[in-house]
Amino acid sequence: MTTTTTLSELTGDYGLDTTRTTLGFVARHTMAGRVSGHFDEFEGVAHLDGDDPSRSSVRFTVKAASILTGNRQRDDQLRTAFLDVEGHPVLTFASTGVRHLGGTRFEIDGDLSIRGVTHPVSGIAVELVEARPAGVALAGSFTIDRNRWGVNWNFATKLLVSPKVTVRFTAGLAPKAVTR
Repeated sequence: MTTTTTLSELTGDYGLDTTRTTLGFVARHTMAGRVSGHFDEFEGVAHLDGDDPSRSSVRFTVKAASILTGNRQRDDQLRTAFLDVEGHPVLTFASTGVRHLGGTRFEIDGDLSIRGVTHPVSGIAVELVEARPAGVALAGSFTIDRNRWGVNWNFATKLLVSPKVTVRFTAGLAPKAVTR
């Protein structure tokens, strides 16, 4: 970790710096190997408490239609049949707990909503990779079973595409300006 500050100095409200943030995913496909993609449009806020990380929180919203895999036909199918972006234009995550595991390692639990279905996700591994007065950078990953959220098209895709999807992210956070 690159740092010029201590954890306690990080306490405050932050906004997601979308220029320093990535949100990607990987799923196995029996005919295509691994299929990877990312989302291009998202926003988020965080409250960090460096003295008591359990009092930290994060909220994240992703525009479902911003999904990209490098294949227009697949992207259109993901937007319509899998994510139903017309009926459910956003995916959301709201933390319900943060644990400091020591050093720069943390775990986050929260509620993930996809297609209007919300389920808890626990044990999201997060690493603090940069901490400076001008901002914070985090990186992490977690795996979900997409079937729990109804992210499926038909019986064939249940057989051809693994239900396990690994989500990887980097997040740049910038301190929010204090208004008086």
